[in-house]
Amino acid sequence: MEFSLQVSRGECLAIIGPSGAGKSTLLSLVGGFETPLSGRIVIDGKNIGDLRPDARPVTTLFQEHNLFAHLSVEQNIGLALDPGLKLTAAHRQEIGEALERVGLSGMDRRMPAELSGGQRQRVALARTLARRKPVLLLDEPFSALDPPLRRSMLNLVDDIRRDRDMTILMVSHLPDDAERIAQRVAYIENGRVLGVYETGRLFGNDPPAEIAAYLHKPAES
Repeated sequence: MEFSLQVSRGECLAIIGPSGAGKSTLLSLVGGFETPLSGRIVIDGKNIGDLRPDARPVTTLFQEHNLFAHLSVEQNIGLALDPGLKLTAAHRQEIGEALERVGLSGMDRRMPAELSGGQRQRVALARTLARRKPVLLLDEPFSALDPPLRRSMLNLVDDIRRDRDMTILMVSHLPDDAERIAQRVAYIENGRVLGVYETGRLFGNDPPAEIAAYLHKPAES
């Protein structure tokens, strides 16, 4: 895989392309779950390529919510603040604020089995918010949700991005999701970024010729 990509602070950049193109690999490289053979990954002027995933200014929301069934909502979120779950009053305040932001106030004592699929993903989102990292990676976390709920979650993420001035990289197999919240879209094919486009242009009536077939639209003349 070979690419060069720049993302502005506070921007949501969607990453689209056919299956196996390298979309999730790109996120894994930024998150520190895979190691690049060469090059640099720079956030706020600092090369983070040698940092462990937990030491990077990045947090990731996956398709699987990864909640522990034997832990309460509060404890699942608390793992992001103290892996030993020795939660202080400040930790609990942070957890409460994160739950309020995702619309789950008062559910801190619930167990994952007592929640709907959408609520479990909201808990996972609250866990990422509690970490207070400036960059959020979305690896299709809402793809298994029903369309109305998926749209609601995307709108929530977009509101949080604006409130916190977060930078978001999101992978999606659904161009509609990218169109909903991304300012720009990167198209990847065979491990290469073929282009980065303004969302309005990409999803307009005349998309760039190189990705018109992927979008199932007529190419620009």
